Amino acid sequence: MRCSLFALVLLAAAPFTASATDVLSYDYVEAGYVKSDSRDDASGYGITGSVSIDERFNLFGSYVDQNSDRFNGVDLRQWSVGAGFHHSVKDNVDLVARLAWNSVDTAQTKEYDGVSAEAGVRAAMGAHFETWALAGYGDVDAGNGEFYGRLGAQAKFGKHFGLAGDVKLISGDTQWFVGPRFSW
Repeated sequence: MRCSLFALVLLAAAPFTASATDVLSYDYVEAGYVKSDSRDDASGYGITGSVSIDERFNLFGSYVDQNSDRFNGVDLRQWSVGAGFHHSVKDNVDLVARLAWNSVDTAQTKEYDGVSAEAGVRAAMGAHFETWALAGYGDVDAGNGEFYGRLGAQAKFGKHFGLAGDVKLISGDTQWFVGPRFSW
């Protein structure tokens, strides 16, 4: 009975043994729905992209455009550009570090700029699923920085297409993203 149970567990785990280099792509573009849950709830769209510049480094950028549900539909635009580093620690796990320049702008206020830094782990859970968890610190108002956490996952429907989801948990605010991803 124990041998049968052990064999069943090994068989069930077989799809999750893929190499990270085979399934973790740092070359992608994704677009989708963005929602911010805070005292000024907002929703809209976002687009994110990343491109590898060698085996360990990548460049990335994102743009988000949201309208606030309160205050007569205030338009909120955010963008970021940055560089990332990844190092494989197991066949299916990468350590990830990212540094970015960020900007937040509304029509009613001035533009706020600053930096953010993230570090964490990204793991392939087989050829069709991956997850990531990052801890970060961002400061877009010179001295008003905050720590945050980011959790995400992607379900893959073949080598190039997937559905990605991400949640950023920051003091008093939760930012959600869901949308299709194209990887190459």
